[in-house]
Amino acid sequence: MNTNPSKTPTPAADPEADNPADAVTEDTTGTPSEAAPAAAAPEDHVPEDDGTEDAEHDDLEPGPFTEARHGVGAGAAAVVSTALGVVALTGAWSGRVAAERETLIGQLQTSGGSSAAQQISAIYGDAWHATALVNGVFAALALLVGALVLVRPAFGTPATRPRPAWVRAVALAGTALGTLGVLISVGMYFDLFLALPVAGAPAG
Repeated sequence: MNTNPSKTPTPAADPEADNPADAVTEDTTGTPSEAAPAAAAPEDHVPEDDGTEDAEHDDLEPGPFTEARHGVGAGAAAVVSTALGVVALTGAWSGRVAAERETLIGQLQTSGGSSAAQQISAIYGDAWHATALVNGVFAALALLVGALVLVRPAFGTPATRPRPAWVRAVALAGTALGTLGVLISVGMYFDLFLALPVAGAPAG
């Protein structure tokens, strides 16, 4: 009696089935096989919006701060010109100080004994002329600043936008006040409007 277990023959492995190199083959004509992945179709190029057009559009349209800054310097100069013209016509504290100083000097000069004409000229006339001189300086400054504001657009780089109308109007007012102040100061200094008082002859 045979007690050895019977051995069942094991089928031999197919070398061609186990070879992974033979699983994917290429056609001899150069066409890739079905197992090769298909090439991805190129995607349509969509241009990205980098904001350049918006920036150019913003540059063409001035912002509110740009509009507010436009003409600020010329407007300030026009207002200064008008203010100087008003000061020249109404008088400034510096003119009063100069007049009082001349009055004091005249009193000191005539304290030792002088004629009436000399006292009038030294005490009253010099103070009057000092006031006219100070007011004339303010008037000349008003005229100069106003004229510069008016003629500034004719020189230098032309402005991209016209100046506001009120700037020219205020500059014209300052120029007119300065001209009037200069004329009045000249008349006061040379005693064209009012002559100095004349002392009468003493009764004999």
